[in-house]
Amino acid sequence: MRLVMIGAGGHGRAVLEVLRDAGWPDPVGVLDDDPACRGLPGVPHLGPLARAAALRAGGVEGAHVALGDNARRRRLGEELGRLGFTLPAFRHPSAVIARDAALGPGSVAMPRVVLGAMARVGAHVILNTGCIVEHDCVVEAGCHVAPGAVLGGGVELGAGAMVGILAGIRPGRRIGAGAVVGMGAAVLEDVPPAARVGGVPARPLGEG
Repeated sequence: MRLVMIGAGGHGRAVLEVLRDAGWPDPVGVLDDDPACRGLPGVPHLGPLARAAALRAGGVEGAHVALGDNARRRRLGEELGRLGFTLPAFRHPSAVIARDAALGPGSVAMPRVVLGAMARVGAHVILNTGCIVEHDCVVEAGCHVAPGAVLGGGVELGAGAMVGILAGIRPGRRIGAGAVVGMGAAVLEDVPPAARVGGVPARPLGEG
């Protein structure tokens, strides 16, 4: 499959290494709105995102949005889908993914990710290096589970939620859409949509 990447920043470089380690051919190029963009290592800059439709018409079948911003990654991924691009899910060879787990289109499982039995991960999700998403978890579209974070069994992440580096979430908790769990937090209770929590145990940020 001929593939174009979206985004030439740090996450784009990380995803490119996942593709190469997994045996995918290099992308034909990368789209990035920064006019000073130099592309990705070994992958040329093809211009701004507005060129996506022309690339699809020219026979580029696949695309991947490699952007850290949850809302923008999901929005652009959905736009590319409407243009007719295939949005493959990528997994590093070191990721451990249960046979009955699901990794949605446009999502990526970085090195040493663990995705447990019957876990369901939606579209355009980042499972970052070394995170653990245990059995029966549900991770909705556009989420990011940061390096080393752990979701206990049956945790649910609403669309666009962010779980920070080394955070832990108690089994069965619900993190609402757009919520942010801070680095190293220990989440023992449900988190409302759009809330920001941190600490051990996690509390709304700003509380004494």
